[in-house]
Amino acid sequence: MVHTQSTTGARAVLPVLFAAWVLLAATGTAAASVDDPPALSFEQARERLEQVSDALAAADAGVRGKQDLQDATRYLRLPEITGDIRRMQFQKSLELPLGSLAPVAEAFGIESPLRFAERDWRTRPIVTASVPLYSGGLIPAAQQAAQAATAQAQAEREAQRQSLALQLVQAYFGQQLAERAAQVRREVRDGLQRHLDDALKLEREGFASRAQRLQASVARDKAERDYQKALNDLATLQQALATLLRSGGNVGTTSPLFVIDAPLESREAFERSALQRHPQIERLRALGLQAEQGVRVQQARLKPQLYLFGQYDLHRRDALLTDADWAFGIGLRYTFLSPTARPLQVSAARAQLEQARAGLGEAENQVRLGVGKAWNELDTARTQFRLLDSSIAQAEENLRLQELSFREGQATSLDVIDARLGLGAARVERAQAAYQFDVALAQLLEVSGQMQRFDDYRRRADKVLE
Repeated sequence: MVHTQSTTGARAVLPVLFAAWVLLAATGTAAASVDDPPALSFEQARERLEQVSDALAAADAGVRGKQDLQDATRYLRLPEITGDIRRMQFQKSLELPLGSLAPVAEAFGIESPLRFAERDWRTRPIVTASVPLYSGGLIPAAQQAAQAATAQAQAEREAQRQSLALQLVQAYFGQQLAERAAQVRREVRDGLQRHLDDALKLEREGFASRAQRLQASVARDKAERDYQKALNDLATLQQALATLLRSGGNVGTTSPLFVIDAPLESREAFERSALQRHPQIERLRALGLQAEQGVRVQQARLKPQLYLFGQYDLHRRDALLTDADWAFGIGLRYTFLSPTARPLQVSAARAQLEQARAGLGEAENQVRLGVGKAWNELDTARTQFRLLDSSIAQAEENLRLQELSFREGQATSLDVIDARLGLGAARVERAQAAYQFDVALAQLLEVSGQMQRFDDYRRRADKVLE
């Protein structure tokens, strides 16, 4: 009985320790060397996290890059002006028939046809401008694909922000849970120490046996070990939060564990929000739009292109006989044969579009499952917390009666030990239920794309563990 109750609280914090270990592995153990910040509320911790997170900074840079590329596509219809300067050696041979003048030329020793050959160095600077008139849909497809790529980067940034917020909930309130567990373990140890003192006194007076005193001593020693383990668990979770916030030292927490006893919105409402706002859904939709434009791009490569062009010779003195001083006109370009196998490129683009659409459908199913899972876990944690309130009241009364009965010789030392451990376990389980509620709420909001509302729900809490 003693062993079963003493390990209940230890099992309660195992999920939190595992989450902290994952967090440390994901973020590393190196922290910035800055002054220790004061104790932070959850809202303050979240603001700090968004300021110091390298992952979020990388996501922001990704958005800026995609936005620049999108802005660059606005100029695709503007003229392209190029300069071409060539320094070249050439040779030109020319034959000129004399026709009816041939007999006259022969009289002067001139053969027909006349042959000229020139070999020289020339400099040929030419400016050329071209303006697309019709691209077969290539330009609008590129513009819309760039816009979709920006939307994808924005969705990835939002997904990163919400994922970090969920990690913060686990670390921040995990530290709260560990602090409360350590406090309970200390109270259990101190209570068992008082019980041991009573057992020693009663043993000297002959009202308690040596076996009862030994039971009390063993229980006190185990409570001390449990308390030291709780302190080590707390140190691990403190390191997890400090690492996440790059604080360089332990961070105090001022926002307590909480439970909202009043019902939240319906599960259907969270599902609708998830399908509309979840960052991964938005990301896959953006990928689908890019795949659609990819099909249009490949189809455009099968069509002719129409353009205006102009050319100007900047150094006419070195112009060849076939070179124009200037020229402008309209051109038509069409590729009859290409080694890129353009029809297969269209087929591959369509396959990517089908893949994107199928991925979106699967993601929507997974989101629905995620909402249902988080909703059920939230309801379970709320119910457990509510039931543990009465359990704690009963455990407190039981401990009071057992301690009184032991002093009067009507209860054994084991009865007092079990009552003390039972009360400690109930307190830890209630804190664990509150932590599970907070994490389940964060998961429900994260999967429904509403993680920014976590603080709003936290302020609505009607049960707070002070």
